[in-house]
Amino acid sequence: MSRLAILASLALLVGAADTSAQALDGRFLDAAIDSVVSAHLETGRVAGLSVAVSRGGQLLHHESYGHADLELGVRTPLDAVFEIGSITKQFTSVLVLQLVEEGDLDLDADIATYIPEFDTGGRTVPLRRLLDHTSGMKGYTEMPVFGGLMVQALPRDSLVTLIEEAPWDFEPGEAAIYNNSAYFLVGLILEKVTETPFEELVAERIFEPLGMDRSLYCSNTTVVEERAHGYDATPDGYRRARYLDHRWPYSAGSLCSTARDLIRWNEALHGGEVLSSEMYELLITPEPLNDGTALRYAKGLGHTLGPHGEVIAHGGGINGFLSDARFYPDDHLVVVVLQNTTGPSGPGEVASAIVDLLRPEAPTPAATDFPGDLNALAGMYQGPSRGRPMRVEVSVREGVLNAAMNGSEATQAMMPIGDGIFVPEDDPWGPRVWFVDGEGRVVGTRGGGDPVQLRFDGGGGHYVLFRQPGG
Repeated sequence: MSRLAILASLALLVGAADTSAQALDGRFLDAAIDSVVSAHLETGRVAGLSVAVSRGGQLLHHESYGHADLELGVRTPLDAVFEIGSITKQFTSVLVLQLVEEGDLDLDADIATYIPEFDTGGRTVPLRRLLDHTSGMKGYTEMPVFGGLMVQALPRDSLVTLIEEAPWDFEPGEAAIYNNSAYFLVGLILEKVTETPFEELVAERIFEPLGMDRSLYCSNTTVVEERAHGYDATPDGYRRARYLDHRWPYSAGSLCSTARDLIRWNEALHGGEVLSSEMYELLITPEPLNDGTALRYAKGLGHTLGPHGEVIAHGGGINGFLSDARFYPDDHLVVVVLQNTTGPSGPGEVASAIVDLLRPEAPTPAATDFPGDLNALAGMYQGPSRGRPMRVEVSVREGVLNAAMNGSEATQAMMPIGDGIFVPEDDPWGPRVWFVDGEGRVVGTRGGGDPVQLRFDGGGGHYVLFRQPGG
């Protein structure tokens, strides 16, 4: 739903009253969000949602919509429990940093310090490289064999064997590819150091102290009151989500929670209740790659600038469920959207529309002149990405740089915004692309030469693509 459509709906809802962010409170805000969610549900591709919004510690909106169970026609309860997928990662990272502060873990220690039996092929992998997806090991969710493994109740070390036997995508610290294997290993490290199962550790150290009494480690067998069932939206209608044994998502994605509990979590985490200021800064601050390249992903949280300014956020996706949780530091705005359906319509659409209502737009990156020769950038670039190689064909048309992904006939016009960086013309807050010469210098900046690499920064990943012969 576009921002213009939302504002048009609001004008009708409030009788053409002031639709500024300051005016949207109480029943007007409730009505506006209800309108946004109704449009989302009317696509016929979303079974149910829970939405919660707070600002400065005050709950502005909390409501559930649609159905938690389609077969029985059960409406979504106000405090419905959803699987939150990869939002789990920030909880795992917080547990690590708590133990770092207590002296039980060291972010610079090699993984062999804690799991000496894990074969890295001679590589040194500091613990911190497991938390920001820069380890280089293969993600198990991208392995074809995982489709058969995920339904089986096997010992966890069987997955460890698969991870260590798979070829690595890159050397530690050379790139960033979103990686569930690393977070799986972090869970094993946490259990080994504390001698406590992960599900008990997160409950004792986080859920119970913060009063998050509807949050838990997801179970395939435990009866949980008001738990939503997961669905997939397909061209033929809804389908029950595929079975997944929760021993596998583990510390990378096996937590369940509610929208209200995640509001509480964000307020506590960003309000200084969970970590010391030093550990909190480590959590939210992206660290550079080996060559000094800045990332936009920290430790279980993305930390970026977007269309509404600075945001610290993460989404989640797991069989039958999608989630989106965002924190805007400027006004301590928290937006949480949980959805019990996977498919083409995601919770990020609702979250973005809600933020449209409550925050002003940030200045959009402006196009600049590229000081170099655009034609010198043209060619084919290829390198590892999540689950498969990425290929980007770069061409120049009428003085505009264009990029085509993975053999697609569709091309994306790219505009320069300075410092050698290009962004999509129709999505200036989206992926960033730049080119690097043989000396590691960015092409289009002082001293930059002929490109040998294309860098693709998607926020959650930083892919290093190499220019192909003849390109």
